[in-house]
Amino acid sequence: MRRELVLKNPITLVSMLVSVSCLLIVILTIFKLPEVSSRKGEMGFYPTVKSRKFSQNVMNLGKFGEMMVEMLPQDLAFTVFVPSEEAFNRDLHLWVNNSLVPEKFNDTYAIISRILGFSAVPRTISSVNVPFGDHVSYDSLSGFPLYISKDIDGMLVANRIRSKIVDVRKMEILIHVMDGVIMDADFEESVQPDDTEED
Repeated sequence: MRRELVLKNPITLVSMLVSVSCLLIVILTIFKLPEVSSRKGEMGFYPTVKSRKFSQNVMNLGKFGEMMVEMLPQDLAFTVFVPSEEAFNRDLHLWVNNSLVPEKFNDTYAIISRILGFSAVPRTISSVNVPFGDHVSYDSLSGFPLYISKDIDGMLVANRIRSKIVDVRKMEILIHVMDGVIMDADFEESVQPDDTEED
């Protein structure tokens, strides 16, 4: 008789369904089941395709790359386009041996923090989320616009600088190692060596 009463009363039935649903959500949250991801805008599910230059592990970013990443809070989502060690040497004329000298360390730190402002975005931008044949635009931490596209081999291109390695994760930070330095024209001019000599 009680069972019939529950089924006949719609409020009781809805309350029971909501309670059971909430209980299932709590159980699923506790177990933290992995999410199945699908490509945005397409139907169906696809396996994650790994490029030969794709890494889920933290790799050796070099001294300057590590300094850049350490400047960000590790528990917030950021994407950083970190220059490779060769790019730091070639484009910024920063060398680990010289930069660790106490007199030059403050200058090096200032340059790297400025580069971080140009190349970090306060959101996750995975190579999988960038559509091939199109570009996406985001503002960096300093407000500098980043135009990001994807090459046919899955490597990202940000402001005409191609990545060497994509999707390296360090806690909540997603790192793309670039074959160049992302910076505005004024800063680029300021870090160029002075080749002109006065007579």
